Amino acid sequence: MGAEAVLPTPKPPAIFGVTSDAENVVMALWPSMAATWWGRLLGRLYDCIPLKINGVKLSNLLFTLPTIPITLAGYLLMKLFGERYVLTNRSIARWSSLTPRLIAQMPLGEIASIEIVRRPGQAFYHAADLELLDRAGNRLLVLAGVPRADVFRQTILKARDARAQVESSLATINARHAT
Repeated sequence: MGAEAVLPTPKPPAIFGVTSDAENVVMALWPSMAATWWGRLLGRLYDCIPLKINGVKLSNLLFTLPTIPITLAGYLLMKLFGERYVLTNRSIARWSSLTPRLIAQMPLGEIASIEIVRRPGQAFYHAADLELLDRAGNRLLVLAGVPRADVFRQTILKARDARAQVESSLATINARHAT
C-alpha cells in the first residue's frame, strides 16, 4: 500500500470564530417601540394607573387592547423604516433596518463610558437609551430604546475591553518580531 498525501491544515484560532484581522458581528439588536415618541407616549399611558388587579396594572387592562392597531402599525413602520444596532468586535453602528445603509458608527476604542438614560414611557418596555461617551464626557452616539439596556451596555463594554486587550497583545507580538 502506498503512502497517502496529507494536506497541511491551517492552524485554528485560539478562540473559535475569532480572528484579530477580521470584523465579526458580536450582536445585532433592534430597538423597541420605546425609541419613538409615540411608543413612549403609549408606555406612559400603559403605566399611568398604578392600581393592580391580580398583579396587572389597571391601565394595562384598560388601554392595551384598544391601542393594538396603533402598536401593530408602529411596529411595522419601525421594521420597514427604523434602525438596528450592530455590535462588532471593532465598533458599534446604527444601520437602517432593512437596507444596508450605515447611519452612524463608533469605534469601540473611543468609548470611555456608557450612560443608561431611561426616558418617561420607556419603563413599560423595559428599555432605555444608551449614551456612549468619550473620555471628556462628550456624547459620541445615542442608541435609543434599547431593550434590556443594562445587558447590551455590558456587552458593549466587554467587547471594548476585549478589543483593547487584542490590540495590546498584537502590539507586544509585533514588538517582539521587530527586534
